[in-house]
Amino acid sequence: MNEKILISLLVLCFHGFSQQVKVQTEEGLIYMENPDLCTGKHWTEAEGKQMLDTFSNQWNDQSSWEERADVIKKTILKGIQWDKMPQISGNFNPIISPKKIMEGYSVENIAIESFPGFYITGNLYRPLNSEGKSPAILTPHGHLADKRFTDYVQIRSAFMARMGAVVFAYDMVGYGESNQINHKMPIALLLQTWNSKRVLDFLTTLPEVDEEQIGMTGASGGGTQTFILTAIDPRIKVSIPVVQVSAHFFGGCVCESGMPIHKSKFHQTNNVEIAALAAPRPLLLISDGDDWTRNVDKVEFPYIQKVYEAYGKAENVENVHLALEKHDYGYSKRKAAYLFFEKHLGLSFKNIPGKDSLDESFIKVLDRKDLEVFNRDNPRSDHVIAGDQSLMSYLNIKSSLIKTSF
Repeated sequence: MNEKILISLLVLCFHGFSQQVKVQTEEGLIYMENPDLCTGKHWTEAEGKQMLDTFSNQWNDQSSWEERADVIKKTILKGIQWDKMPQISGNFNPIISPKKIMEGYSVENIAIESFPGFYITGNLYRPLNSEGKSPAILTPHGHLADKRFTDYVQIRSAFMARMGAVVFAYDMVGYGESNQINHKMPIALLLQTWNSKRVLDFLTTLPEVDEEQIGMTGASGGGTQTFILTAIDPRIKVSIPVVQVSAHFFGGCVCESGMPIHKSKFHQTNNVEIAALAAPRPLLLISDGDDWTRNVDKVEFPYIQKVYEAYGKAENVENVHLALEKHDYGYSKRKAAYLFFEKHLGLSFKNIPGKDSLDESFIKVLDRKDLEVFNRDNPRSDHVIAGDQSLMSYLNIKSSLIKTSF
């Protein structure tokens, strides 16, 4: 075998997350595919359904499911190279702006260190006049440059805070103020999962947070972040991935499927089974009729129901399927999430003003400048990790022969 090809194969086996390895040989430029990577619409809808039938035949009770679940979880952790992340606890070095007092809740602009020199940026929404410990909710978002500042992210965060939760809305890597690296860099999936873990770590250090009552919800790419962290971290007690769980669609971005979390030499899975790792914790799937979740009520949800039935906890999983709606986290989807969190996370509508307990009109949408952590008066330190390669070097993850393309 050509020596360069052999070396590249070894690199591919070690790095795992590459879509393709580009190698210059005497015969010219060649690309070698990673056989363990499942991206985008990897299967047709019919194939996705057929594969769920195949998976279903590989287990039949709680014990056999947990054996399969253990393999799936270990493959996720290995595939994203979880062991490459710094072994740190605490040391968040938070930067927090003065509170903005709103109607029944407050908003703070916040940055915490994911690891030294790399910031997670976001907003912390807290209930006013709450008594005792409060639940907490992580709210990652999907693909849009400044999505954290949009009205719909602010509205859901503020509403859940008014219901009694401490809510951390944070930027997707490479978007918003998380601009130390590019979004489509090879280990985006690792970084986003790690960032979510650090947000969870931070929330559990707040004295007003009940660490036994932690929820998480996001739509699209935020839905992916939600079901992946829920799968690997039992501290997430209630999970609501929105418009993302699909039997045939594996995620259309490097941050969702650019590392081998769905397949190994020993198994094949998909996002349905990853979402099912939430069992027996409460899980709500919200789906629509205009994207890859169009079949959830008939295909994906019944499979996950089977998992919950194996635990004797069928009442803990629900699906709100909105067949006439599109790919978003609009009002009807938010309403379903509010009701599920009220049911399973101890939130309450009693503090929502007006006759309608689901009326969001009391929320004031703020300008971006009011939500930014870093600005002219509060600049980010110059002593931070900047650039994809600098970050890869810091984590000692090599990528010289790797090209990720979506």
